[in-house]
Amino acid sequence: MASEPVLDSLVAREFIASPNHGERRGYGRPDSVILHYTGMPTGAEALAWLCNPGSEVSAHYFVWEDGRVLQLVPEDRRAWHAGRSVWKGENDLNSASIGIEIVNPGHESLAPFPAGQIEGVIALLRDIGARHEIAPERVLAHSDVAPARKIDPGEHFPWATLWRAGLGHWVAPAQITGAALYRRGQEGPPIRALQALLALYGYGVDLTGVYDAQTQAVVAAFQRHFRPERVDGGADASTIATLRALLAGLDNK
Repeated sequence: MASEPVLDSLVAREFIASPNHGERRGYGRPDSVILHYTGMPTGAEALAWLCNPGSEVSAHYFVWEDGRVLQLVPEDRRAWHAGRSVWKGENDLNSASIGIEIVNPGHESLAPFPAGQIEGVIALLRDIGARHEIAPERVLAHSDVAPARKIDPGEHFPWATLWRAGLGHWVAPAQITGAALYRRGQEGPPIRALQALLALYGYGVDLTGVYDAQTQAVVAAFQRHFRPERVDGGADASTIATLRALLAGLDNK
């Protein structure tokens, strides 16, 4: 008889086992946490989908609106939450990370993330970070690692609240003072320099020197996480200054 799964986190209330997982490939332990929103009308529907073998998706943890945390997949297993993804040159983020699904219907409703829910996320991140020594800059959005495909948890997720609780990497965004300096279709050394800065931070972007669809998607993902006031995929002075400040913060660690 199979043994009952054991909770890895004391923050989790219950283990609702998803069958959708496998072996971590080449990673002894996770080095990242990826945050998602469920993007479905109700949490119950999302939980059922994550535990449905036909969906082929899952996450390690699931956070209800009131902050209650469930565990779905053991942390030593590879949950199927990131999909095609890249960060810092790693292209198997499922093997490298712990995935957290946060109940929220997504961009179509623009429903806020309740304070109690964010408290639950904070408690869970603290616990995971302490046990796995997750670096602040490795607390990522799904949109960070898959910018061409995903926009969750979105520009309305309170990353600054996490940072004030000592979690994640953040700087106060530079003030928006004008239109984009660089946009889709432009090319040249300044575009390549921008791509190099984004890649240095961790984003998967090729250094083509052309402001192509990939670059636009990556800039929009960066804005969703770090400069959420205006998400348009255009590289304005505020976006570039915020990116430089984040990189400077890494240099000073």
